[in-house]
Amino acid sequence: MGKSIFFEYLKIALQSIKSQALRTILTALIIAIGITALVGILTAIDAIKASLTGQFALLGANTFTIQNRGPNIRIGRKGERPKNYPSITYYEAMRFKERMPATQAKSSVSFVATGIAEVKYQSLKTNPNIAVMAADENYLVTGGYELEKGRNLSLSDVEDAAAVAVIGQEIVSSLFAKEDPIGKLINIGDLRYRVIGVLAPKGNSFGFGGDKSILIPITKARTKYATANRSFAVNVMSLESMNLDLVVDEATATMRSVRKLNPKEETNFNIIRSDSLSEDLIDNLKYVSLAAVIIAAITLLGAAIALMNIMLVSVTERTREIGIRKAIGAKSKAILSQFLTEAIAICLLGGFAGIIFGILIGNGTSLLIGGPFLIPWSWMSLSAVLCFVVGLVSGFYPALKASNLDPIESLRHE
Repeated sequence: MGKSIFFEYLKIALQSIKSQALRTILTALIIAIGITALVGILTAIDAIKASLTGQFALLGANTFTIQNRGPNIRIGRKGERPKNYPSITYYEAMRFKERMPATQAKSSVSFVATGIAEVKYQSLKTNPNIAVMAADENYLVTGGYELEKGRNLSLSDVEDAAAVAVIGQEIVSSLFAKEDPIGKLINIGDLRYRVIGVLAPKGNSFGFGGDKSILIPITKARTKYATANRSFAVNVMSLESMNLDLVVDEATATMRSVRKLNPKEETNFNIIRSDSLSEDLIDNLKYVSLAAVIIAAITLLGAAIALMNIMLVSVTERTREIGIRKAIGAKSKAILSQFLTEAIAICLLGGFAGIIFGILIGNGTSLLIGGPFLIPWSWMSLSAVLCFVVGLVSGFYPALKASNLDPIESLRHE
């Protein structure tokens, strides 16, 4: 019996919605905009988190970098400006690499030679956005790269300052679409290099330009790109991920010794762990999530007011209908339930449309940044509950007003 009454209320509600389609569509549209903002932004944030986690996982959960400044990532006014310390010289970096126990970790020395290089092969050339990395024989592993073909930079390449290069996928697609790049000669600026290897695809999200990178021996790069104040970075990879904290402590002590710091002096370099950096970035996304909730709340408040107004107008227009229903035996509770069902149905229709648009927008953003396709079940459930609550709250007063109408006065209403 209960089910048949519910479906009867729903049938009457849908008929009423259809009879005032324009007002219903406009109200549902306001609700849809709020839900779209909520689901879309939060789905995009989930995609960004997944992409961030994946990008930093490529660097390795057991790796960290020693450099003279912290990461320049600040979100909001509370973010701290990174400290700049004296440059880490080439000789300091090399002494660290020699002293760091090889049984605990693998170390590499590198620096970004340039981020705006133009690479040429015969009559072809790339855009001037190629990052040239000055690297040693260990950088491929500590930097989270893999080879697709060819070989890595060797110790003899570094010692001899050989004019060789390992290139990323974007250089391959721009210059070697129809031939094997291994063994070919390319020009970076006015210098010529022989291609010895090709990096596996890595993507270019969030500033990690793996596919737009070229690795050349650090000794060769120093003759062309090194300046007096050039600071070198040291990448360290713990051989056992469980021992990462111990390796960080050992690396800190080793670098302090290399820089001749006494026990009372402050450490004058930064250690940046890939896992902590990703956690900091993900943690700061909570402010964006809060903004999405506020936007959705304001929009839904406007939708609730609009819906209440529509329902009050509907009660006025249908006063005679309500009187007839009461005259033939409909109870006040039935009238109340009928109008509440109508208000909730309008909200759920708008919410359903908002969820669809939100998923499309959120996953569109995910597609742009190379993230996964997500179905945000939790946000969808939250949106459905919000729509139900908005319909219940904004429809209660008009429904109560309709249920309390006097049947005699209602029948005399024109």
